[in-house]
Amino acid sequence: MRIQVGKDIIEVKTPSFSGKAVGAVIIAALALIGGGGAFYTVEVEEAGVVLRFGKHIETVPPGLHFKLPFGIDQVTTVPVARQLKQEFGFSTPGATNPGQWTSQQENDLERNMVTGDLNSVLVDWVIQYRVTEPEKFLFKVRDADATLRHASESVMRQVVGDRTVDEVITIGRQEIETECNAKLKELVVLYNLGITIDQVQLKDVDPPVPVQDSFNEVNNAQQEKEKSINIANGEYNRSVPKASGEAEKMISEAEGYATQRINEAEGDAARFTALFTEYQKASDVTRRRIYLETMEELMPRLGSMVILDEGATQVLPFLPLTQGTPTGPPAPATR
Repeated sequence: MRIQVGKDIIEVKTPSFSGKAVGAVIIAALALIGGGGAFYTVEVEEAGVVLRFGKHIETVPPGLHFKLPFGIDQVTTVPVARQLKQEFGFSTPGATNPGQWTSQQENDLERNMVTGDLNSVLVDWVIQYRVTEPEKFLFKVRDADATLRHASESVMRQVVGDRTVDEVITIGRQEIETECNAKLKELVVLYNLGITIDQVQLKDVDPPVPVQDSFNEVNNAQQEKEKSINIANGEYNRSVPKASGEAEKMISEAEGYATQRINEAEGDAARFTALFTEYQKASDVTRRRIYLETMEELMPRLGSMVILDEGATQVLPFLPLTQGTPTGPPAPATR
């Protein structure tokens, strides 16, 4: 082969290759390229869906695997052991799942809903799900993540539209979550998305911005009302049992006193009856015994006294002339 360089002509000798050598070089190059693309790795949380000429042939678990090179086999990995989520009405920065969030404009449209009593409310919610059947997730619908977002929004609007604004904002949150979870599971099975819904959770539920201040004032008034009612109930629960206990105590004391007086009266009546019976049998003896018993009871209470019989004209009574109050036992009576 001759090459002209300026005015000079240079003759260059080209090496000659045989057909076998060229074939060997081509085969070696193809083997090198094919060997580099024939092995692939499926991560721990993923499953590998293998396609051969565009047709699904198998789903492989995590690990190192072999495939036919040169585009004959293609592998798509799907996260099956990781819980995914989609956010509605808001977006978390740095999300790794492309279907987790949308634009701010879409978020504003998603969260604006109408309740059953024709009021407007702003609803933010999250769904948590897992991919359990990778083949259905990839091939049964065009975009499973987008379909799931539309289905979730449709279910939430239906459930919110069946309730009043007070139920949505206050007491009905748990019921809304439970009903949305059940309805969304039915749609996922109906659409063959290959997804399992784990949870539907409401986040912020607020009235529209123009009326939020008024709504907050109403909520504060209701909370104050509940607080006052709770305080009154607490005072009632403290005072009423105390008063009831004191009343029961007074009633018990009165009943005990009445029982005591009745028993004493009955005892006195029985004693009088027995005494009267004995008096009828022997009136003189009984009268004297009563007199003596009475005097025996009264005398210790009288202190020092001298009792004289009017008929004792011949007896000189002896009186102590010592001044002061006697310290010893009372002197015996002198007759």
